Amino acid sequence: VLSLADKLPDFSRPTEYIALAKKGTYTFYHGDIASTDIKELTDIHKFESVANEYVTPQSTAKWCRWHRDSYAVGALARFNNNGDLLLPEAREAAAQFGLKPGNSNPYMNNVAQVVELVQVILHSIMLVDEVLSSGIKPETPVAMTRSGEGVGCVEAPRGILFHRYAFNEKGECTKANICIPTGQNHANIQKDFEALVPAIINRPQEEIRLLLEMLVRSYDPCISCSTHFLNVVFV
Repeated sequence: VLSLADKLPDFSRPTEYIALAKKGTYTFYHGDIASTDIKELTDIHKFESVANEYVTPQSTAKWCRWHRDSYAVGALARFNNNGDLLLPEAREAAAQFGLKPGNSNPYMNNVAQVVELVQVILHSIMLVDEVLSSGIKPETPVAMTRSGEGVGCVEAPRGILFHRYAFNEKGECTKANICIPTGQNHANIQKDFEALVPAIINRPQEEIRLLLEMLVRSYDPCISCSTHFLNVVFV
């Protein structure tokens, strides 16, 4: 994999990157919302004011934007916001790939995923050792309520996932809002296209098609998006 790192397309575009952040840890499950465009963290309960979903004429999917026309989520977003909290071995892997905080090359998202593989494998070993050392402690189950509203937020491999649900006194779901990472990346992929195409327009058609396909797949979209995602028409 390392031998392929210097073969990735050299393309970058100023981008806002959004990810979960928590003091002292490279987090996937806990924390608040961080952006490379601002210093303050945003409470996850306010995620709708971060995603700002809107409808665009050329797409049946909603798009998202915050401080710019678009933003990106995923491994590169996590690295750009929390890279200094990686384990030493993961930081060394990033250095070998030439991945540094502030990178805005979307093709490097796959490199960031490799770096995270190092992180999570080593962290998993640490967690297993901790359980083996301290044993399993009995926990009191959390009391369940029938009604109310709650918000969840987690870093899926392809990016931050927001979800909100409300239930009435009968335990029926009355409201649900799920904001998935692939949807959050739609607008950013479009903006990348708009910046990349003029720079490669004079190259052979097959090379153009390949670079555009690589760009979309670098975001690691869900399988339906990665399979039926691009029809390049040359005019």
